[in-house]
Amino acid sequence: MPPRVLIEICVDSVEACLAAAEGGADRLELCAGLVEGGTTPSAGTLALALEKVRIPIVVLVRPRRGDFHYTNVELETMKRDVLAAKAAGAAGVAVGALERDGTVSRFALRTLVAAARPMSVTFHRAFDHVVDPLRGLETLVEHGVERVLTSGGAATAPEGAERIAELVRAARGRITILAGGGVRPENVRALVRATGVDEVHATARRLVESAMEHRPDEPRFDSDPIGLWELQATRAERVRALRAAL
Repeated sequence: MPPRVLIEICVDSVEACLAAAEGGADRLELCAGLVEGGTTPSAGTLALALEKVRIPIVVLVRPRRGDFHYTNVELETMKRDVLAAKAAGAAGVAVGALERDGTVSRFALRTLVAAARPMSVTFHRAFDHVVDPLRGLETLVEHGVERVLTSGGAATAPEGAERIAELVRAARGRITILAGGGVRPENVRALVRATGVDEVHATARRLVESAMEHRPDEPRFDSDPIGLWELQATRAERVRALRAAL
């Protein structure tokens, strides 16, 4: 096992940034809408997070939920979000774009990597939708991507451990394999041993009850009201438990 495994915590608020930093996170991936799989955070959230914490912040750049095949307008939006993250002082960005056939979009990657420099670039879990992961990995290396976040193409990283280990071997130190998806204190040590990764990605959240006392009996929105009075919040103790497990 590596002497120290880097822990990246995915967060979707400034309060979550503070909790993750308190718990001992090494790096943060900041996003919005974690319930949708993560989208680009607001400028205000990023600005305040950079003021409040001193560990590196990687900004997720994803314009919407759903697939990872983007229109030219969406790609231009992503490029501008990358430039905004750089101007704000972020340490890096996490991006991802695919062609219709499930290959990495070389045009999108060139565009976004060029906009990001000198920040680091992570290719996010769009990678788990790539038709040929080993070929996709070579494309990322070719374009100078520093890191790829993956569950090994499975629902969780522990389930995809065999593929993650294969990617670590194929990477040969040219790109970092960041294992993420279902990473918890109870499985992180075994995951690291099985795969050889030296970086892991987790949310470290638990369910927290709303502080609202007034709760209307009938829903006030057209959308499903389930979950209105509870949320998933990043907890410092969950981050500490990850570190302790390692």
